[in-house]
Amino acid sequence: MTTRLDADPLRARLKNLEEQAELGGGRDRIAKQHEAGKLTARERIDLLLDRGSFQELDKLVTHRATDFGMADKKIPGDGVVTGYGTVDGRKVFVFAQDFTVFGGSLSGAYAQKICKVMDLAVRVGAPIVGLNDSGGARIQEGVESLAGYADIFLRNTLTSGVVPQISLILGPCAGGAVYSPAITDFIVMAKSTSYMFITGPDVIKTVTHEEVSKEALGGAVAHNQKSGVAHFAAENEQAAIMLTRELLSFLPSNNVDDAPVAATEDDPAREEPALAALVPSNPNKPYDIKELIKLVVDQKHFFEVQEHYAKNIVVGFARMNGRTTGIVANNPAILAGCLDIDASVKAARFVRFCDCFNIPLVTFVDVPGFLPGTTQEWGGIIKHGAKLLYAFAEATVPKVTIITRKAYGGAYDVMASKHIRADINYAYPTAEIAVMGPDGAVNIVFRKELDGAKDAVAEKARLVAEYREKFANPFKAAELGYIDEVIRPEATRAKIIRALEMLKDKRQENPQRKHGNIPL
Repeated sequence: MTTRLDADPLRARLKNLEEQAELGGGRDRIAKQHEAGKLTARERIDLLLDRGSFQELDKLVTHRATDFGMADKKIPGDGVVTGYGTVDGRKVFVFAQDFTVFGGSLSGAYAQKICKVMDLAVRVGAPIVGLNDSGGARIQEGVESLAGYADIFLRNTLTSGVVPQISLILGPCAGGAVYSPAITDFIVMAKSTSYMFITGPDVIKTVTHEEVSKEALGGAVAHNQKSGVAHFAAENEQAAIMLTRELLSFLPSNNVDDAPVAATEDDPAREEPALAALVPSNPNKPYDIKELIKLVVDQKHFFEVQEHYAKNIVVGFARMNGRTTGIVANNPAILAGCLDIDASVKAARFVRFCDCFNIPLVTFVDVPGFLPGTTQEWGGIIKHGAKLLYAFAEATVPKVTIITRKAYGGAYDVMASKHIRADINYAYPTAEIAVMGPDGAVNIVFRKELDGAKDAVAEKARLVAEYREKFANPFKAAELGYIDEVIRPEATRAKIIRALEMLKDKRQENPQRKHGNIPL
């Protein structure tokens, strides 16, 4: 029988080990972390999770390496803090890489800690949030660290579409380490202190002789504006973490649950008189679709995703009568709302995420077609545009579409048309649904008449007016049943909410298969 005297040394040993773990790389390295404008792993977790909810796992794990003097360099926790807690009372699993311990480098034991919380997250159906701040693979461990990364990548892949995965980049993330965040659903970066790249500036200079800074190569602005790798760029770490808390509030915990319903005092039948004049009568005049979205959703609050990338299409989350809704919308204020490669890929990924997690989709359409040009054609617009078509066609969640103005050519089909299983399709009286715009159509259909006309200009103007009268309205599509209802713009919110309410118990399944072959 163990006596109290026997237990005291064990308690003291436990206390000492826990203190070592909580200090990470030590006070000096913590001070350097703060001097660099960065929080520690534990400070980040404290900000992310509800106060007092964090339950740490594997606090005393250490690496197993013995080469290069590593046997004498062991710190409890080994550079990553893992566990679970709550965000707004809902369970979330988390791992936070600790840059103060071996530069946050990944060892075999470190990888096992991350894999354990990922496995638990799937087992209990809860989101996983990774706080990334690491120098990459631990060189002293060789292939064991590489194996650890692959173990994580496999779990990212198998977890995809099962529970939400969110990556925060709060420091360096380079080499093979970038592939884990790339597979996750959302990437949040902090400006000035975070970066991602496969090969750093030094290697690039050696191989290609290009000179570029870390920030320009792989900083938050670069990946939010140029590459589209990241989804959000926050001003600092604190803002990144608060943004993540809000993002989680829109999401279900897993692919079986529904997203939480938020209380709202916003009248579901509210009409917006401003919508009557928002869409210009001139079909060539731009307007900002985000103004329309904000007038329609609860509390006029729209949580935009990838705001700085492919701005000709807008995606994000909002609530409609308290329920999470995914919004996809062409933006006529940018490139006239044309679909191009970047916009197609951006929207396709978002649509597939919503479909994975039972989030209904509302699509606002004002699209003159696909962006023309050799850059787009040689860049693969056919293949990339097909991704968005595939995503909308495959999605089985409730889908409501509103054509506000132009819906021309193949882009009409792609943007959640009735023909690819949208459930309810509305159109404003200003909607123009046709193969192409009146000017181009007249040039093709009436080429001979125009060639032989005495006054070709006047004749073309007459024919354009005639074509516009016949096709630049939603009534032909409504006659055919392709549009369920032509609605007053002021009633948009009420119509969408009623449609989503009707569709909330929708059940639709795709044919049995291992998986489809999306044109990647």
